[in-house]
Amino acid sequence: MGITREGKHKRRETGGRRSQFRKKRKFELGRPAAMTRIGEKRIHEVRTRGGNKKFRALRLDSGNFSWGTEVCTRKVRVLDVVYNASNNELVRTKTLVKGAIVVVDAHPFKSWYEGHYGVKIGIKKSQAAAAASTEEEEKKKSSHVLRKLAARGKGRTIEESIDHQMASGRLYAKITSRPGQSGRCDGAILEGPELAFYLKQLKK
Repeated sequence: MGITREGKHKRRETGGRRSQFRKKRKFELGRPAAMTRIGEKRIHEVRTRGGNKKFRALRLDSGNFSWGTEVCTRKVRVLDVVYNASNNELVRTKTLVKGAIVVVDAHPFKSWYEGHYGVKIGIKKSQAAAAASTEEEEKKKSSHVLRKLAARGKGRTIEESIDHQMASGRLYAKITSRPGQSGRCDGAILEGPELAFYLKQLKK
């Protein structure tokens, strides 16, 4: 029996049974789940209705993740799956699906932030003294560049939890694309109340 997406076999809202008046149809076709895992990129092309294409990602190791408050998007490595609201089994098997909470590499975002604002972030207390000495050793920037960085830095804030994650070199993010349909693992960095909610869920 093929996988089907029809709802004819279900009962009516009132609880009554529906009569089966036809067999399965091509337009009701469903396919096995992609169950995308973390690994070296492997994508299969699937021909769909109307000669269109779907890109079935079987293995993915990176994607484009956006940092919303800073309006910055970078291609980063996906390191681990840590939470999935729908099924804990998908966490155990490290399956990439839409809505999964993953851990991504923070270094591309950290280096962009430091270059954009000229401020070091994610520094542990033990490293603070070393960072201060390296800053002095750095080449002196031109006054124009310093003015530009100062203008950007006005009203600049960074969430404490994000700063703490930057120090560990890992960020929590949410997958917003559908890897089994589009062949991409894209998403957004968690911050604010959303980050607080998922951190609470992870502790449970």
